[in-house]
Amino acid sequence: MHSNVIREITPLTQSDCFTLFSRVKKKFDFPLHYHEEYELNLILNAKGAKRIVGDHIDLIDDLELVFIGPNQYHAWFTHQCESEEITEVTIQFHKDLFDDKLLKKNQLSFIRNMFERSQRGILFSKSTIQRLKPRIIGLTQKSGFDSVLELFSILHDLSISRNMQTLSDATFNNEKSHYNSRRIEKAFEYMNANFNREISLAEVAKIANMPEASFSRFIKKRTGITFIDSLNEIRLGHASR
Repeated sequence: MHSNVIREITPLTQSDCFTLFSRVKKKFDFPLHYHEEYELNLILNAKGAKRIVGDHIDLIDDLELVFIGPNQYHAWFTHQCESEEITEVTIQFHKDLFDDKLLKKNQLSFIRNMFERSQRGILFSKSTIQRLKPRIIGLTQKSGFDSVLELFSILHDLSISRNMQTLSDATFNNEKSHYNSRRIEKAFEYMNANFNREISLAEVAKIANMPEASFSRFIKKRTGITFIDSLNEIRLGHASR
């Protein structure tokens, strides 16, 4: 399984505190992956889908809220899910958003502990999800400083919630991993830097030093989605900030 893990290059830039995606879809199509950012993932109406976090595999229910630390393997797969209206809200933020000195303060002890547990992935209880779901969804309507304050508040409330479950028995440090091709990284870096203009498949294929047809197949195999869909995901991520 680990040989198929890819490194995701997220749309989050060093100039932003976090990025947010909100989408309704018919299936999960992103392969097992990891990234350097923290991720909070809310999934609704996907009963029967399969979740993988580290070495933990399970089927999910209609309400799913998972917090994943940097460089931990994770993915969701359609599996037995029959819903055609899967709702997914994904929040990603830098691991240095909370400075180490800040996290050592007494008032942030619960958040610090949650961040440590997130290295193995955390599943929150249904009661916690029902309580915080409106605020997580509502975060899509906030912007600027208000959105950052609300994210901090949501993270605090999650950190003091009851019955959170640690998922994986293993943690991984993939910062120097070679599982993902440098070609795909270069392509995503270029797409992130030039998302606000028209970018052709030929242009990005040249960056990856591959023929168009080969690059098209390559990106679909490594990300689970097409070049156009990948570019649209990046643009959506930037538009959500």
